[in-house]
Amino acid sequence: MTIKEFFSFRKNGLFWGNIIAMVVVLAGVIFGVLAALDAYTRHGEAVVVPDVKGLSLAEAQTMFADRGLNCVVADSSYVKNLPAGCILDYSPTAGQRVKEGRMVYLTINALDIPLQEVPDVADNSSVRQAEARLLAAGFRLTNNDSIPGEKDWVYAVKYRGNSLEIGAKVPMGAILTLVIGNGEEAPADSLQVDSLDVPQVQGEVLEEEDWF
Repeated sequence: MTIKEFFSFRKNGLFWGNIIAMVVVLAGVIFGVLAALDAYTRHGEAVVVPDVKGLSLAEAQTMFADRGLNCVVADSSYVKNLPAGCILDYSPTAGQRVKEGRMVYLTINALDIPLQEVPDVADNSSVRQAEARLLAAGFRLTNNDSIPGEKDWVYAVKYRGNSLEIGAKVPMGAILTLVIGNGEEAPADSLQVDSLDVPQVQGEVLEEEDWF
C-alpha cells in the first residue's frame, strides 16, 4: 500500500459520515448518563431544615412532611420545665440544606419522668449530711418529721408519706421528707423504727407538682 492509498480515506464521504455519527452518539450517551445521574441524585435540589425545637412531635412531623422530609425519634432526654414529648434537638439541625426525602433524627423530651435512686441516708447520717446529699442529687426537701430518738439523727426518708427502703427510686426532683430524732427518749417498745406509721410523726408535707 502506498502512502497515497493510505491517506485516500480523507476523500471518502462514507468514512467521515461514520465518524461524525459516532461522535454524535457518544455525546448523546454522555449527556443521557449525566442527566440520569442528576435525576437520581436530585442534583441542585435542596430543602432547608425547619426550626422545630420546642414543638410537639406531631407538629414537627407535619412541618417536615410539608417540606418533603422524613423524621424519626432516635433518642430522648429529660428537661423538667419543658412539655413531655417536645423536640429537644435534631440532626440535621435547623437551617441546613438537605436533599428532599432526607431522614431527620429527633431527640424528644421523655414522656415519663425518669426515676432516680434515693441516696442511702437513713440511719447512717445526721440531718445536715442527709440534706446535703439529697439536695446534691437534685431532690427537694420539705419540713422534717420528728420522732423520739437521737437528736438530728436521720431515721428514715419518706416520699408521699411512705417510708423508702434502701435502693428505692422516685421521680427525679421529687420532694422528700426526712424523719429525724427530736432528742426525746423513745419508749422501750418502739426502739426500732421499722414502720413510720407512728402518731409522733409531725411535719407538713408541701404540695407537689402535678407531674409527680
